[in-house]
Amino acid sequence: MQIAFATCDLCDAHKNDSTGNFRVLPPVFTDYGQVRKFAGPVVTVKCFEDNTLVKAAVDSPGFFDGPHGRVTQVLVVDGGGSLRRALLGGNLGAAAARNGWAGVVIDGCVRDTAELAGHAVGIRALAAMPLPTEKRNEGQAGVAVQVQGVWVRPGDWLYADEDGIVVGATPLV
Repeated sequence: MQIAFATCDLCDAHKNDSTGNFRVLPPVFTDYGQVRKFAGPVVTVKCFEDNTLVKAAVDSPGFFDGPHGRVTQVLVVDGGGSLRRALLGGNLGAAAARNGWAGVVIDGCVRDTAELAGHAVGIRALAAMPLPTEKRNEGQAGVAVQVQGVWVRPGDWLYADEDGIVVGATPLV
């Protein structure tokens, strides 16, 4: 199911929201995937310099079948903003594309950027870092996370395009 939206239009429609149900992520993310525009309900992982749970997530189906068709999901990774280790690389990017994820947003780094650019999935991260993580089996999945100071919860809806990333507590389109 492809969703038609523009983040600028969503911001125009919700700019006076004072409930906290509409949030805009800071403009600090770089686009690394082949897909530039993506949206879907959020699945979360919180980890720091250990991508064990990121791998588990992208190795699982990134979609579910709803009453109006297939709904692709967005994995949001709270990597604590670390610039010291990459939480996603070419193999995990390929897994995300293969398993139907709409996108991955990482408050942290990626690696294998040339490979990521060829995968049919949206990927946003803070920077590229060639150093991989250590596998310590640490982290949490399915919890509310903070991405650059903005709360993102499982089940929120995330919309990303060329102008930025916005999050709604419910579908915005």
